[in-house]
Amino acid sequence: MAEAKVISPQPGYQMMALSSSADIVIGGGAAGAGKTFSLLLDPLRDIKIPDFNAVIFRRTTPQITAAGGLWDESKKLYPYVAGKANETQLNWTFPTGSKLKFSHLEHEKNVTSWQGSQIPFIGLDELTHFSKDTFFYLLSRNRSTCGVKPRVRATCNPDPDSWLYEIIKWWIGDDGFPIPERQGVIRYFAKDGDTMIWASTVDECIKKASYFIFPLSEKAGLPPENFIKSLTFIGGSVYENKALLSVNPEYLANLAAQSSDSKLQLLDGNWKVSLNPSDVYDYNHFRDVFKNNFVKPSDKRITVDVAMGGKDKLIISYFEGYRLEDILIIDKSSGKDVIDAITLFQSKHQVGNSKVIYDADGVGAFIGGENNGFIEGAIAFHNGSKAIETNDKRKFYNLKTQCFIYSGERVSRSESFISENVANTMYDDKMTVRQRLMFERKAIKTKVQRDEEPVRLIGKDEMKQKYLTGGSPDLLDGFMMNEYFDIMPKIYVHETEISANDLGLF
Repeated sequence: MAEAKVISPQPGYQMMALSSSADIVIGGGAAGAGKTFSLLLDPLRDIKIPDFNAVIFRRTTPQITAAGGLWDESKKLYPYVAGKANETQLNWTFPTGSKLKFSHLEHEKNVTSWQGSQIPFIGLDELTHFSKDTFFYLLSRNRSTCGVKPRVRATCNPDPDSWLYEIIKWWIGDDGFPIPERQGVIRYFAKDGDTMIWASTVDECIKKASYFIFPLSEKAGLPPENFIKSLTFIGGSVYENKALLSVNPEYLANLAAQSSDSKLQLLDGNWKVSLNPSDVYDYNHFRDVFKNNFVKPSDKRITVDVAMGGKDKLIISYFEGYRLEDILIIDKSSGKDVIDAITLFQSKHQVGNSKVIYDADGVGAFIGGENNGFIEGAIAFHNGSKAIETNDKRKFYNLKTQCFIYSGERVSRSESFISENVANTMYDDKMTVRQRLMFERKAIKTKVQRDEEPVRLIGKDEMKQKYLTGGSPDLLDGFMMNEYFDIMPKIYVHETEISANDLGLF
C-alpha cells in the first residue's frame, strides 16, 4: 500500500493565513515566508464542489510561467488531489469539475474582460504590482452561486510607497514592522467611492457608513451587513518557513546579501524603509513635501520637460517659488501642441517668457526659437552643460547633477511644497502624481565618488532599467529644473541685479 502524502501548512504565517475567516486576507511579510504556497493551497478546500472555480492573478504571464513561479509550484501540489493540468490554458481541472485558472492582468484595461464573471476565490500574487482600481474591480467579481463563501487572498512584499500601505497601515507599527498583537486581527470596512470607512465590528462599520449604506440596503432589499467587507493583514518571516530553509539554506544568504534597504524589506519584512545612502531625495523628507504648506510663495515660474509623439510625457509644471501649484501632463503631442500648451499655461498663471525654462536637449530644442510663434526669451536648460559657479565649493559633473543635488537639499530643509491638487492629479492610469514622484525618487541617486571626482548622478540608462522599468523621471526632471532660476548667472547693471537671460545673453 502506497504511503499517504500529507500536505499541510506550517505554523506561523501559513497557518494563520489559511485559518482566517476574513473576506480578504493580505499576506505581506518578508520574502520566503511561504506566501505563495498558502495562496495555492487555500482553494483546495473547496475543489469537491462541482461549480467552484478559482482564479489566481499575476501581473504578467511570464511571471506565472517563470521557473519557480506559480505554475511550477502548482505542479508540485495539485497532482496529489487528482488535478489535471492544461499548460496551454494555464488551468487545472479537478475530478468534480471544479477549476482553477492562472491569469495575467498586465494592463488596467484588461480588468474589464472579467466583467460579468463570478469568481468565488480570487488570488493575487504580489498585490502591489496591481493598481488599486484593479484590486477593487476584481473584488466586485468575487461572488458565488455554488455555496462557497467568496474570499480574496493576496500576497505581497513590503512596499511603503504603494497604495496598499494606506490600507494595511493599521497593522504596521511606527518602526515599520507588523504589530505582533494585531497579526490576523480582522477589521471591517465599507467603501464609499474612494473613501474607506473602517471599524472594529460590523455594527460599528454600519453605523459609521449608514449615510450611504442604508439607502443602498433599502433599494436592494438586503440587510446592511451585505455592504460590509472584512479584511486582515498577516506578516510572515522566512524563519518560519522550515521547509524552505531545510532544502535551500542558502536562501538566507541571498537575502542578506541585498542592499540594506532591500534586506530590511525582503529579509525582515519592514514596511517603512525605502532608504539608500546614495538617494538624492531623502525618503522621509520627500514625503513631507506634500504637507509643507508653510513654504512661502514667491515669483511665478514654469518648467517644461518636453516629449512628443507619445515618447515619455510632456510635463508642464507651474511653481510659485518652490511651491508646485499646478501641472499639465500630456501623453502625445506635436511641436505645435507643445507650444500651445505652454502658452496657455503661461496665460492661465500670468508667467512671462523669461520665467519659462525647458529641457533643450533632444526634441525640446525648438521651443526657444525666435520665429514661428516660438517662446522667445525662454530659458534653454542643457542637462550636460557645465555646472554654474556659485559659492559652493563642491564640484558637479554637470548642470543636471548640480540642480538635482540642490533640489534634494532644499527638500531636506523643508523648503519645497507640492499642492494637494497636483499630488492627486493622475500621472497615468495607474499612478497619481504623488505615487509617481515617490516612484521616481528611487531612481535619482549619486554615483560613488573617488578621490577628487565631481559629484555625479547614476546614468539615465541605469535609472530607467534598474528603477523605472524603462520609463524616465519626467516629473522630477521638471521639479529639478526649477533650481536653475536661483543659480543662473547674474549681471549687475548700475547696482541692479538682473539675470543674463533677461538681457538675452543665454
